Amino acid sequence: MKTELVLVGKTVNKHFIACINDYVERIGHYMPFAVTTIPELKNTKTLSEQQQKEREGELILQRLQPTDTVVLLDEHGKQLRSIEFAEWMERKYNTARRLVFVIGGPYGFSPAVYQRANEQLSLSPMTFSHQMVRLVFIEQLYRACTIIKGEPYHHE
Repeated sequence: MKTELVLVGKTVNKHFIACINDYVERIGHYMPFAVTTIPELKNTKTLSEQQQKEREGELILQRLQPTDTVVLLDEHGKQLRSIEFAEWMERKYNTARRLVFVIGGPYGFSPAVYQRANEQLSLSPMTFSHQMVRLVFIEQLYRACTIIKGEPYHHE
């Protein structure tokens, strides 16, 4: 199964970039994994929040294939413990050809993206910056890989 993380806007914090790149490399030892960054919209001062979501949504939808299993990282999504997430990932290995996780822009997702999504997951009831969510999610994805392989990275 191929796995991809689609992000709206580039990661700007150099410390986050270094950590994210480290985990992306580690994940690559367990499965095909890629990160795709959709450029931030330009001239957003003249756009409403809804217009920004719609335009970002169009760009997200262009990156998706009809057979993709699409999972939005969304504050209203289902919350899983790390072990539950690993079990969830293992089930996806058996059912999905390409698993695409999406982290949207600052205002969330357009209705069209919600409609296209197969599932929604939430990392926490707390709010994180979009920069921080990227790192936290990629670390959890790596953790799930190590749990599935029975490696000692995760301790209960």
